[in-house]
Amino acid sequence: MAYHYTDSGLDNVYLENGFTVHKTPYGEGISIQNTEGLHQVIGRSIVMAPKAINGAELRFLRLEMDLTQRSLAAFLGSTEQNVRRWEKARRTAIPGPADRLLRLLYSEYSGGDGSVRSLVERLAELDQIDSMELHLLETGHGWQAAHAA
Repeated sequence: MAYHYTDSGLDNVYLENGFTVHKTPYGEGISIQNTEGLHQVIGRSIVMAPKAINGAELRFLRLEMDLTQRSLAAFLGSTEQNVRRWEKARRTAIPGPADRLLRLLYSEYSGGDGSVRSLVERLAELDQIDSMELHLLETGHGWQAAHAA
């Protein structure tokens, strides 16, 4: 008997095995083996599916990448409010450009060489910086950033 895995935040995930059912004082409980591996397969299945990503899937992928709505919006060139609205409309497809960028981002984040992951982490840090001074030097080789002392 398949287990309907709604804890993922998705309505269409069913586990054929890899889980155990046990009794608790509150009723039946479920233990899932290798949750991290399960979530990786769910994420890969979402980005490889030949259909548009919907709001629930967007939220799943965002949480798997440990991104805030704000930092994902910055990467997608959108607003935090748009990401929030897309996630709230669980069954509605997100816009095409955001869909494609999200697929690329998740694919690289989960299995790439780490360059996109470090870019996303730097973008997340940018949300925490209000302003900064940029010191520049003109050298014989052109302009370059000066290292503050």
